Formats: sequence, structure tokens, C-alpha cells
Amino acid sequence: MRIALCQIVSGPDPEANLELVADGVRRAAEAGAELAVFPEATMACFGIKLGPVAEPLDGPWATEVRRLADEAGIAVVAGMFTPSADGRVTNTLLVTGRGLDTSYDKVHLFDAFGFAESRTVAPGAEPVIVELDGTSIGLATCYDIRFPGLYTALAESGASVIVTAASWGAGEGKRDQWELLARARALDSTSWVVACGQADPRSVGREPSGKAPTGIGYSLLASPLGEVRAQLGDAPDVLVVDVDRESVDQARAAVPVLANRRF
Repeated sequence: MRIALCQIVSGPDPEANLELVADGVRRAAEAGAELAVFPEATMACFGIKLGPVAEPLDGPWATEVRRLADEAGIAVVAGMFTPSADGRVTNTLLVTGRGLDTSYDKVHLFDAFGFAESRTVAPGAEPVIVELDGTSIGLATCYDIRFPGLYTALAESGASVIVTAASWGAGEGKRDQWELLARARALDSTSWVVACGQADPRSVGREPSGKAPTGIGYSLLASPLGEVRAQLGDAPDVLVVDVDRESVDQARAAVPVLANRRF
């Protein structure tokens, strides 16, 4: 399967961010990708009031992403915000195109490093796996990557690829943690980890303010044995990678951690 990691810098305007999605989908399709992965918060960046921009999954923003995916003939994963029944929003990954139409709500909320996502965001409750052209793909969002149990649960449910969309917070050591965690989760699950984050806003001349996690870039592909096979820098770009089930089968035969696990 060919996957395009579309590393962008989203801004506060959902309509303007759709232009970034359109460009990424076009570039992914031209490269022959079957799946285009965009970061968490593609709809609108963190650091703004999320309630006014949140829309349901049948709202105009998601509908336009569906149209772009269908027009290009590829599947798309993109981060958005949907209204929650308790007055907060839900941090949602929309999955659409090539017969898919579903979503994943972020389970683990980023209440760390002085930021409290749970004040405005309601947590999801269930892991989600989708099937695309015979490949089982698990879904995760940003802070989820710090919780091995989600990744092993996805792998035990059949996922051989785990897409992780992020808007990673900047700070000392944070890039090292991002790369280490992506590699570790690949090893934990003996799966491909496709980790696509927001680019660093400073790379496009936008200075971040406050504690909101607005991205550092360095999207990457980690192999089932924890190797970084491809990676971007800190600026917006599209990374096209190929993944295969055979590498997963070989890793699980050589290092059967899922089968040997006791706890």
C-alpha cells in the first residue's frame, strides 16, 4: 500500500485549511497513493476556541473532505473537531474515500506539559480499525502514542498499519520523544506506524504563542521492527511511503511479542 503523509500547518480558519487538504490530496493522488494522512487538528489549529469551529460529521467541512477524496479516488484521514453532548468538542479523525466513511475519537487527552486538553475536549472510548484494499489500519491521535496498550490492542485486532495523526507540542526533548515513541509503538505492536504531525508553524513564519500544541514536524514511517524508514523535516511537505503485510508477518514471526505477552 502506498501512503502519503501530508504534513501541513493548519491555521484557525477551517475553510482556508480545506485548501491545504485539497493540495495534499492532489499531490498524494499524483504520486499513486491509496491513502492520504493529514495531521490532528487539520480542520483548525489548537490555541483557538474550538467550540465555534466544531461541526458534525455530516457538516460542510467533512462533506468537502469527502468530495475531495472521492474526486481523487483515494482514502483520506484528517483531524477535525466535532460537537460533544456535554458542551465540549471531540477530537476526531475523519476517515473517508474508497468506500470508507467512519471516524475515530481520540481516547487519551493531552493533560500534560501544562496543557489541559480535557477542559474543552471530551474523550473517545473505543479503538477503531478500518479495512482498505485488504489492509487493516488502526487509528490513533497524538497523545495516544504514549500508551502502548492501544497499539497492542489494535494489532491484536488485526491491524498491520497504525496511523497516528498528531499536533505535537514543542519543547526541550519533544522531538526525541516523538521519534522514540513512534519507533517503540511500532515494536510493541510489530506494525507499521505512520506518524503524521503538524509542521512547525515557525517554518512558515508563524510564531506560536501560549502552551497549545501546534506541531514540530518530523512526520515519519516506522517499520514493524522500529526502524525509521522515511522522515520529513520541520516544514510542510508530502512524504510518500510504501508499506507491506509481508514485513509485518516476518517481524511477528521473528519477535512474537503479541503472542508471548503475559500482561
